[in-house]
Amino acid sequence: MSGARRSLVRALPLSPAVALLLLFLAGPIAYCVVIAFTDLQLTGQAQESFVGFDNFRRAFGDEAFLNAVWLTLVFTVLSSLVGQNTLGLALAALMRRASKPVRTLTGGIVVTAWVLPEVVAGFLLYAFFRREGTLNAILDWLRLPSQNWLFTLPILAVSFANVWRGTAFSMLVYSAALDEIPQEITEAAEVDGAGGWRRMWHVTLPMIRRSIATNLMLNTLQTLSVFGLIWVMTRGGPSGKSQTLPLFMYEQAFQNSLIGYGTAVALLLLLIGSLFSVVYLRLLRTEV
Repeated sequence: MSGARRSLVRALPLSPAVALLLLFLAGPIAYCVVIAFTDLQLTGQAQESFVGFDNFRRAFGDEAFLNAVWLTLVFTVLSSLVGQNTLGLALAALMRRASKPVRTLTGGIVVTAWVLPEVVAGFLLYAFFRREGTLNAILDWLRLPSQNWLFTLPILAVSFANVWRGTAFSMLVYSAALDEIPQEITEAAEVDGAGGWRRMWHVTLPMIRRSIATNLMLNTLQTLSVFGLIWVMTRGGPSGKSQTLPLFMYEQAFQNSLIGYGTAVALLLLLIGSLFSVVYLRLLRTEV
C-alpha cells in the first residue's frame, strides 16, 4: 500500500468529526463573517446591503465599544489570570497537605460552585452583593460601612463572582499537575534547606509551567465569553460600568436590532480570543 493511500485510510475515522466541525463550527463562523460586512437589521428591512468595513470603523469610533473592550480586559485579568489561576494553585497546593476530610469538604464546596449553571450562580452572587444582601448584612453585624456593591464597584463584583464560580477548574488542573511532580525532587529540595516558598518558586512552578500555560489559555477563552453571570447580576450596568464585549454585542444585535454591527463586534471578540491563544501557544512551544 502506497504512502498516500495509507494516510487516506488513517484519516477516514476522522472524517465524521471533521464534517461535523465544518458544518457546526466553520459554517456559522463563515456566515457571521459575511453578515459583519452588511447592514442587516431585525427591523423588517427589505434587503441588507454590503457596507464593507463600516461596521468595524463604527466600532472603533464608538466610546461604548472601547469601554466594553477595556472592561473585558479588566474582567479577564482580575477573574481569570489573577483570581482563578492564583486561587486554584493555592487550593491545590494546600489540599496536598490537608487531611482527607478537609480535602473532601473543600473540594466538594469548590466543585459545587463550578457545576452550578451560570444563571443560578449569577442569582446567588446577586443575592450576596445586593444592597440588602448577605455581604452587607455581615458588614453591618461587624459594624463596618456597607454599600451597594453592584452600583459602586460592579466590575469587581462580577469579577469576584467569576472567580468563585470558575476556580474549581484551575484547582483540578493544578492538583493533577502537582501529583506528577516526583516526590524525590521535593524531598531533595527540603534536604538542601529550601523553604516552602523557595520550593514553590524554584521547583514546583518550573515543573508545572506547561500546565500553567494551558490552564491560562482555557480560562482566558472561557472568561472572554462570560455572558449569563454578568447579565443576571448587573445587565452591564450601571451606565455600562460592567458591560463587557459579550453584553455589548447582545445589546447591539438584539436590543438595538443591529445584527450586522453586533456580528462585527462578535468577530472582534473572536480576534481578541485568538490573540490570547497565539500568545499562550507560543509560550507552550518554547517549552517543548
